[in-house]
Amino acid sequence: MASQNMEKLESNVAIIDYSQDVPLSTSYEVAMEALSSLIRQKKRGDRKGIGGKYGKLDRMRIYLKEQKVLIEILDLEEHMAGLKIIHVAGTKGKGSTCTFCEAMLRESGFRTGLFTSPHLIDVRERFRINGVDISEDKFLLYFWNCWNRLKEHETEDLPMPPLFQFLTVLAFKIFVCEQVDVSIIEVGLGGRNDSTNAIEEPIVCGITSLGMDHTEALGIPFSEIHLSQQLLAFILSNTIGQIASHKAGIFKHQIPAFTVPQVSEAMDVLQENAQELMVPLKVVEPLDSNELNGLKLSLSGDHQLSNAGLAVSLCKCWLQRTGNWEKLFQNDNKEANLPEAFLRGLSKAHIAGRAQIVPDLSSTSSSCISSEVAETSGDLIFYLDGAHSPESMEVCAKWFSSAVKENNLSPSLVSFSSHDIESINKVPGNGYMQHEKFNIKEINKISKKILLFNCMDVRDPQILLPRLVSTCASSGTFFSKAIFVPSISTYNKVTSGTSVVPSDISSKDLSWQFSLQRLWEKIVHGIEGKSRKKRICEE
Repeated sequence: MASQNMEKLESNVAIIDYSQDVPLSTSYEVAMEALSSLIRQKKRGDRKGIGGKYGKLDRMRIYLKEQKVLIEILDLEEHMAGLKIIHVAGTKGKGSTCTFCEAMLRESGFRTGLFTSPHLIDVRERFRINGVDISEDKFLLYFWNCWNRLKEHETEDLPMPPLFQFLTVLAFKIFVCEQVDVSIIEVGLGGRNDSTNAIEEPIVCGITSLGMDHTEALGIPFSEIHLSQQLLAFILSNTIGQIASHKAGIFKHQIPAFTVPQVSEAMDVLQENAQELMVPLKVVEPLDSNELNGLKLSLSGDHQLSNAGLAVSLCKCWLQRTGNWEKLFQNDNKEANLPEAFLRGLSKAHIAGRAQIVPDLSSTSSSCISSEVAETSGDLIFYLDGAHSPESMEVCAKWFSSAVKENNLSPSLVSFSSHDIESINKVPGNGYMQHEKFNIKEINKISKKILLFNCMDVRDPQILLPRLVSTCASSGTFFSKAIFVPSISTYNKVTSGTSVVPSDISSKDLSWQFSLQRLWEKIVHGIEGKSRKKRICEE
C-alpha cells in the first residue's frame, strides 16, 4: 500500500523497512490516538513505579536499557554515530540553547535535526528538519514504521515504551532517515537515566543552568518538607548536587563538555564527574551583547545571553571536532568575533512558548472572553512562557514586567499555558509581533491583567506561584484575577466554525485546579490581610 510513497522518499530514507505495510493513508487523528495510549499518568505522592514493581529511578534505568533494545529493533544502532549529536541537559534554557545551536549550524550550511520538548500545539513541533516542523506525511511514515516494528516485538518483558521514550527513538529514526548533518538533542528529564542518554558517542555535550526542578524524580517532594531554614538550606544544597549528578550523567568518556556558571554545590559535582570520565569541561560566560554587532537575540530576556553563549561554544566545538571550522571559517579566529552565520542564527532562532508575545486578533469577537475583559480591553494579548522551576519562574516574571515597560503597554492576558490556543504565530525578532492590522506598540490603554496558570501536579505550586506573583508585584505588575486551567493532552482537529474545547471537558477532573485556586486565595488573603492583597493584586 505504501510502497510507491516510500519510493518517492527513497533518496532521503536510509533504513525504512519496505516489506512492512505501513498505513500511510491512516489519518493523523488515529496516529495521535495511538500515541496518546502511551501516556502513563502518575499523581503527586504516588511513590510506586509503573506497574508498582519498581521504584521510579529503577524503572527509569530499565527504560534506558530498553531504549538501547528499541534502537536495535529499529536497526538504528550502527547509524547513531552518524547523527553527529550535540546533547544538552540542564534545568533552565535547554530548549533555547538547542534552538540557538540549530539556527547557527543551519545558517552555516548544514542540514539540521532538532529534537525538543514539550510541544505546544502539535507533536510534530518536537521534530524539526532545517528549522521546520516535520511534515504530516513524513511524520506518519516514520511513526507507523516505528510503531509497527515495536508492536511486533512487544512482550510482557518488553512492552510498548512510555510516550517520551517512544518519541526519542522516533527522533533518532527521523534524523537517520532524513540524513541530517547534525542532530541537536534536548534531554527530557534529568540526564543519566533519560531516554536520550542512549546516545553513546555525541560530538559535544552541554549543561545549561541548574536549579530545583523535577525533584520528585529524586524522591524529594517539596510539599512534605517542614524543616528549619538552616536544615532546609543544607538539604537543598545536597539536592542541587544530586541534580547536577543526574545532568552530568550525559558526559561520555573524553567527549568535550561545556556548562555555564553554576552555584558551587552544582559546579563541584559537574567537575568531579568530568574528571572521572576524563571529560574536558569548560565554563562559558554569558555572551557579550557587543559581540552581536548591533543585532539582538531573537529570544527575549537577559537570561538568553547565557544560553546563547553556551550555544556558541557548543557549535564552535562541533565544527572543530567534525573538521568543518577551518573549511567554513578559515579566516575567522575561533576565539574572536562571531562568524556572520552565527550572528544570523542568533538573530533568527525561534522556539514557541519561550518569552513569546502573541496578539489574538479575533479576541474582540470571541464569545469565550468575559464581558468584563472585553469592555476594558477590546484586544487580547498572550504573554507565553513555559517556566516551571522557581528560578525560571522569577526570570519569566522579570521578562514579562520588562516587556510591558519597554513596549509601553498593559497586557490583557498573561499566560503560562497554551493548550487553549488554536495556533501560535511565529514571532520574528526580540519577542514581539508586528501585524498589518494590529501593532502592539500602538496599544496604550488600561486593561485587565489576568494570570492564566497551569502546572503539572508533580510540581510544587507552593514554590512556583508565590515566586511568580511576588516578582511581578515587585516590578509594579499586578493581576486582577487568576484562572487555573487543566492540561488537555488529546488531539482535536479544529476546522472553521468548530470549537477548540473538547466535548468531554465536563468530565475532566479539576481537583488539582481547585487546589491551585485555594493556594492563590491563600496568597491573596494571607496573614498580612488587605495590605498583602494590595501588593500583589489589583483592587
